[in-house]
Amino acid sequence: MALKKTTATPQKIEVSDAYHRVGDVTISGKNRIIFKVFSLKDDGAPPFMAVDYSHEYDIQGDNPIRQAYKHLKTLPEFAGAVDC
Repeated sequence: MALKKTTATPQKIEVSDAYHRVGDVTISGKNRIIFKVFSLKDDGAPPFMAVDYSHEYDIQGDNPIRQAYKHLKTLPEFAGAVDC
C-alpha cells in the first residue's frame, strides 16, 4: 500500500507521481499512533524524504497502517493523493 502524489523535495525539486509509504509504525499507549512517511521517486527507489507524523489511534478500528494512510489523506499535503 502507498499513496501516489507529486511532491517537492526539501530542496524544492518537484518529483512527479512520487510514492509515499508508511513505515516505522509505533503505538504509544492505547490511543496514539506514531509513524514515518517515506517519499520515493518510484516504487523500489531509496527514499528522498522521511517525515514523522502522529495521530489518534482507534484500537477498535482498522489496523494501524490503514489508519495512518486514512489520516494522511485528510492532510493538505496529501490532498488528491491516489492509492497505489
